[in-house]
Amino acid sequence: MLSLPDCHRTIVRQSVQCRTRRSAAAAFPCLLDCSPIFAGGGASIVTSIERFRDLDKRPIRLLGAMGNIRVRTNPRPVKERRNRLMSSTCPTPPASAAPAAAPSAAESFHPPGPAKAQDQDWAALRAHLAASGLALDRNEYPRQFAGGLANLNYLIKIDGKPWVLRRPPPGDLPPGANDMRREYSILRNLGNAFPLAPKAIHFSDDKNVIGAPFLIMEYRPGLVIGGSLPAARPTTAEERLRLGLQLVELLADLHAVDAAAVGLSALGRPEGMLVRMVEGWTKRAQLACSSTARGTPAGIESVARWLRAQQVAERKPSLLHSDYKLDNVILDPVSLAPRAVIDWDMGTRGDPLVDLATLLSYWTEPGDPEPMHELGQMPTAEPGFPSRDEVLRAYALRTGADLSGFRFYRVLAMFKLTVVFMQLHARYLRGEVTLEKFRTFGKLSAGLLDCTRAMCAGEIQ
Repeated sequence: MLSLPDCHRTIVRQSVQCRTRRSAAAAFPCLLDCSPIFAGGGASIVTSIERFRDLDKRPIRLLGAMGNIRVRTNPRPVKERRNRLMSSTCPTPPASAAPAAAPSAAESFHPPGPAKAQDQDWAALRAHLAASGLALDRNEYPRQFAGGLANLNYLIKIDGKPWVLRRPPPGDLPPGANDMRREYSILRNLGNAFPLAPKAIHFSDDKNVIGAPFLIMEYRPGLVIGGSLPAARPTTAEERLRLGLQLVELLADLHAVDAAAVGLSALGRPEGMLVRMVEGWTKRAQLACSSTARGTPAGIESVARWLRAQQVAERKPSLLHSDYKLDNVILDPVSLAPRAVIDWDMGTRGDPLVDLATLLSYWTEPGDPEPMHELGQMPTAEPGFPSRDEVLRAYALRTGADLSGFRFYRVLAMFKLTVVFMQLHARYLRGEVTLEKFRTFGKLSAGLLDCTRAMCAGEIQ
C-alpha cells in the first residue's frame, strides 16, 4: 500500500507574492511584501468498491466496464459508509459573486511561487487599458499568483478594485493550448447559468502590450487545495467526503447547462471529438519529443492503436471544462463551499464523459502505482475521500449517464495527461523554464505512460 509522498504541496492559486524589479519602482511607488507559508504531508487508507454494491442494482454493468476491479478490505462497515455517502450534502453555490476585496488573513495562504518571477510591461498595459476607460492602479504593484504549471496569473487593481490578469506562459505553445480568446468567450457568457464561472471584462490579442494575448477577469479569493491537504485549514474525514462529492455535483451541474441558452452553441467541434483527441494528443507527444531531438516512446503509438481499436460512439455534447480537478475550484476557507471554478482556457463542447475521465485521471487512491502518487494533483488518497468507483456511481446517479465502455475514456484521459507532462518536460529541456520540478516531469510522464498501457491491458482500473 502506497502513501502520498511528503513532498506533495498545497497549491493555492488565489494567493500571491510580490514581484519587484528596479525598472518598476518609478511606475509603482507602493511595493507590497507578502510572506510565504506552505503546508505538506499525506496519509493513506485502503478503500473498497463494496461500498456501493447495495446502493443500486447496477454495480456489475457500471464497474465491469473498467476492466479488472481490485476489491480491497473496507475499514468501515458497508452500511455506515453507504449512509454517509447518501446523506452528505454539498454547500449550495452562491447565486452570484462580484469582484471581491483583497483577501483577509483568514483566507490567504501563501506557498512559495516560481523561483524566477515572470514580470510584465505594466506601463504598456496601463496605456492599453486607459484606451478602454480602465485605470490600472499606480499605487499597488501587480502580484503574481503562486502555483500552477502553465498560464501566468496576476492580481492587479483597476479603478480601485482587485482583478486577475491572465496570460499564457512564454515560449512555444502546443496547438490549441492556453487559449485566452476561448476562455474569455466562455467567461463572458457562462456565469449567467453557472455562477461559479468568474466574469471576464477585457480581452486583447495585441502581443505588443505584454507579449501575449491576455484577459482580465474578476477576482474571487479563497482556499485552493492541491496535492495535499493544508495544515493551515485542517479537514475532517466527513469534510473530505463532502469535498469529493461536491466535485462530482459541480461537474454534473456544468454538464447540465444548455450551451445555446448562454450563447456558447458555437463553442468547439463536438462531432468527431474523440477521434481528434486520439490523433491530436499522439501528434503532441511526437512534437514534444522532436522539438528536443528525442525519439517518441514506443508506448505512445501502442496506446494510440488501442484507442483507435476501442473507439466508442459519441454521446450528446455538453459544455466541458477539460481540466476539471480540485485545485481549479476556489473554496470558502471556513465552510469549503465553492466560490469559483477557474482555468477555462481548454473549455469546449463534447462528450461529457471526457470531463469525468479527466477528473479521475487526477484521482489518486492508496493502492495506485507509484507514478500516480508522484503526480500529486489531488489529496484523494487521504482518509474520507470517495474512491474512483464511488465517484463514477455518484455521477451516474446524479445524471442518469450510462457508464458502460468507460475504460476507453479512462485510457484517453490518462494518455492526455501523460502527453501534458511530456510537453512540460520539453519546455524544461528547451530552456523555457528552469524550475527543478519540470526536470522531474520526464520520469513522471514515462511512469504515467506505463500506467496507461497497464490500463489498456486491464491490469489496473
